[in-house]
Amino acid sequence: MNNAQLNELKQRYVAKGAASPSPQFVERAENAELWDVEGKRYIDFAGGIGVLNLGHRHPRVVEAVKAQLDKLMHTCQTVISYAPYVQLAEKLCQLTPVKGEAKTMMVNTGAEALENAVKIARAATGRSGVICFDGSFHGRTFMTLAMTGKVLPYKNDFGPMPGDVFRAPFPVPYHGISEEDSLKALKTLFKTDIAPHRTAAIVIEPVQGEGGFYAASPAFLKALRELCDEHGILLIADEVQSGFGRTGKLFALEHSGIEADIMTMAKSMADGMPLSAVVGTAEVMDASGPNSLGGTYSGNPLACAAALAVIEAIEAENILEKSAALGNKLAQRFAKWQGDFEAVDNCRNLGSMAAFELVTDKASRTPAPELAAKLCQKAKEKGLILLSCGFWSNSIRFLMPVTIEDAVLEEGLDIVEQALEEVVGSKASTTA
Repeated sequence: MNNAQLNELKQRYVAKGAASPSPQFVERAENAELWDVEGKRYIDFAGGIGVLNLGHRHPRVVEAVKAQLDKLMHTCQTVISYAPYVQLAEKLCQLTPVKGEAKTMMVNTGAEALENAVKIARAATGRSGVICFDGSFHGRTFMTLAMTGKVLPYKNDFGPMPGDVFRAPFPVPYHGISEEDSLKALKTLFKTDIAPHRTAAIVIEPVQGEGGFYAASPAFLKALRELCDEHGILLIADEVQSGFGRTGKLFALEHSGIEADIMTMAKSMADGMPLSAVVGTAEVMDASGPNSLGGTYSGNPLACAAALAVIEAIEAENILEKSAALGNKLAQRFAKWQGDFEAVDNCRNLGSMAAFELVTDKASRTPAPELAAKLCQKAKEKGLILLSCGFWSNSIRFLMPVTIEDAVLEEGLDIVEQALEEVVGSKASTTA
């Protein structure tokens, strides 16, 4: 079937809220390239929204899944377990920066991981309040929608959200919110909406994902750690998008030198297989009763085998070093674009978790989401899959595989530059 025939099926049978707006249908993929059913090639700078740090069909992952498929597909871990689950649990507990001895549990998606992290935090503290940040994205289930700090398109149509979820501004100095402003707002929140002794957890993405790839500084994260310790609040680090090598460390929190009480992870954890995990301090993780956590497909054998292969590949193939080097290449090209185009500003990266903003002009810093949409569309027409994000939908984020070949990377970046020339048009003045 061709794209038009498949698109007709999509329009007829797939719910509008779940359907991709793309009229193309991918048939096969390899590392940072994919081909649709009509043979058209695309360079992939989206990586399944941060799922493919090791690229499409990484050989180690493919072989691990095939080998596991020949042995066991499913039993439900809570009925009778299997080696890959506990072997992966051991690895995660050894690698994750949480306080003290660690334990873990696995589920299927980032949202499920966050849901369980909140359940565990409430069980461990006997408190109910959860504090998150503006611009955050934690998932699409009701609890995680309540925690997500952006209404459209995620929350608008679904009515009242669960209670005892509160929000503070995320520090983004470029947009006028300092770290001091954010910390002051948290302390004000303790006076106006939720007392510290009723707060179970503060949840933060060390680098916001959907919110715009803004990184919390080490100083801010240390201040949060101190605030949580002062009041007996658990610090939950959401590393669903920033984890597994994206920032040049296995986890973004490692850049700050602090430890979380609980960390959530998913996406590139299994390089395309559905898997997520909650890792936390053993005493915290053991707070809820027997059979209180889990799910039918949680920690599926195939997905666990994939994740073990991912960890092996990260160590054997110097993926963290490659991520840092990729980030440096992106930063160099971003700097050129910021100099060339009046609309390109606030270029930023932590490792290869990189983005820039499109604005009406550098002086006002007014977000230009319409330019971001046009740029992504123009790139798609030229054979590049590119994503926007951000509180104002004006940030362009880069999530190409860390394993991308140099020639493919340069080809993709050249497409971005050509698209900028066509969409933005005007060059920046020499005094900008």
